[in-house]
Amino acid sequence: MTNTAQISEGVPTKDTTPLKVKYCLYARKSTEQEDKQALSIESQVNEMKALAEREGLEIAEIKRESHSSKEVGQRPVYNELLAEIRAGKFNGILTWAPDRLSRNAGDLGSVVDLMDQGLLIEIRTYGQRFGNNPNEKFLLMILGSQAKLENDNKMVNVKRGLRARCEMGMWPTVPPTGYLANPDRNKKCETIVDPLRGMVIKQMFEKVAYDGWSGRKIFYWMKDDIRFRAKSGKPLTLSNIYLLLKNTFYYGDFEYPKGSGNWYKGKYEPLIAKELYDLVQEKTTSQNKVRVPPKEFAFTRMLTCGLCGSGICADEKFKQQKDGTTHRHVYYGCTKFKDKNCPCGYVREEELIEQLAAILDTVDLDDIGMKDKIKAELEQHQKFNESVLGKKAKEKIKVTEIDIRNYAKYILRERSIWEKRELLSHLRSKLILKEKKIALQ
Repeated sequence: MTNTAQISEGVPTKDTTPLKVKYCLYARKSTEQEDKQALSIESQVNEMKALAEREGLEIAEIKRESHSSKEVGQRPVYNELLAEIRAGKFNGILTWAPDRLSRNAGDLGSVVDLMDQGLLIEIRTYGQRFGNNPNEKFLLMILGSQAKLENDNKMVNVKRGLRARCEMGMWPTVPPTGYLANPDRNKKCETIVDPLRGMVIKQMFEKVAYDGWSGRKIFYWMKDDIRFRAKSGKPLTLSNIYLLLKNTFYYGDFEYPKGSGNWYKGKYEPLIAKELYDLVQEKTTSQNKVRVPPKEFAFTRMLTCGLCGSGICADEKFKQQKDGTTHRHVYYGCTKFKDKNCPCGYVREEELIEQLAAILDTVDLDDIGMKDKIKAELEQHQKFNESVLGKKAKEKIKVTEIDIRNYAKYILRERSIWEKRELLSHLRSKLILKEKKIALQ
């Protein structure tokens, strides 16, 4: 009697009142093929809300997610749910089935760990209840592992099916440009020649092999002349064209997966012969074989074509004279990037420099951003003459605007490429070349 009283008065008894469970309703629809027949997200939500109403469960929040659960930690909404359970916002989860929570061991382990810590009291599904006790946690882990086993088996079966299709000579994915999947439902695994694009792809190979066309010329031919469009409705890019020219699929052999070293003989109509393919590879390799480092010219990237808006490029020509000497001439003209038929024309560098020098006479001196720098250089040159060469001026010569303009012209005519670039880069107006004439814009 005394012992019982002492215990009841001196030692506080443990509160055995069950904690109130606040559920988060989590609905997920995977983007994977296996879940196409599963309930939609809203169907899951409606079924679980009805269950909660029947059994008097409190739903604190509803979370929806459409994401695969194969990879660990790749579901942002699910990760947010776990974080909020750790923060004490929820201590229960309502979901349609265990596989909605996880199809991998990592995410499943995170849920069980929350149960072990006492942060997650209960998981309720449409037909089951999983509480924080060994038997129910063990059952949850078995069901989660079963979902992972199903995923793994499906992956093995898919790979086996793709491999079997390749061994039969059938291309297992979307066929390349020039081919189509057979629309006949009884022959859905077969590949047929695209009647609209197949012959164009063949002509593309022939023009490179027999006419010596470059990939860029093919690009403009397909884009502007014949207005070729892929199945997506978009024109092919230059990189797409080079990839097509390297694709062995067109002569009847293919590798799957790419880079695996597994080669198969296709059971479809080849667009070209193997000999034509090999000739194209020789041509494209020889076109790209010699890579000459780009030469630097003074006024490239400083001018814009006034007709089409493309950049201005430069090229040099060498002329052998009768006396044996060689003269170098530099010409500037439009890159024709935006208009391959641009009539801009070419102008020699010497003429270009004189036009730029004439422009310096017309612009306000403040528009020459190097005004202060040029003035400082002229004053420094004057001090050099006075102190080193002994040329003392009777009267200090003031640097005038004429001196600054003339020195800027001297930079254009005589100084290095980089000084010429620096001078023009400080002009506050844009320089354009139009019909062989330089102008400010």
